[in-house]
Amino acid sequence: MDKSHIDMTVVRSGVKVDNLVQIAHNVSVGENTVICAQTGIAGSTKIGEGCVITGQVGIANGLTIAPGSTIGAKSGVVSSIKDPGKQWFGCPAIPYGEFMRSYVIFRKNGRAGVKDSK
Repeated sequence: MDKSHIDMTVVRSGVKVDNLVQIAHNVSVGENTVICAQTGIAGSTKIGEGCVITGQVGIANGLTIAPGSTIGAKSGVVSSIKDPGKQWFGCPAIPYGEFMRSYVIFRKNGRAGVKDSK
């Protein structure tokens, strides 16, 4: 017989949580972190202090988010973020610089029949 074990979810001092945020079991949110609307954080995730998680972000279960990380809107985090103080964007979330370089290429090469409005 399997027996599940669910530990406490801990939201530390100074954390700001917006509306429509789901924080699962056994999640730890570090001090002075901001979590914006429509964000979902799956179980056993550890979020460092001073993070900014913007709107409509999804974070997969069991990940670690380094202190001072910023995760851009509508991003999907599927692997741990280990470098503190960096910005992450996209789905799957990648470092901001990589995201912007990719975006330039997407715009330059066009998008599946979509034309720029000018």
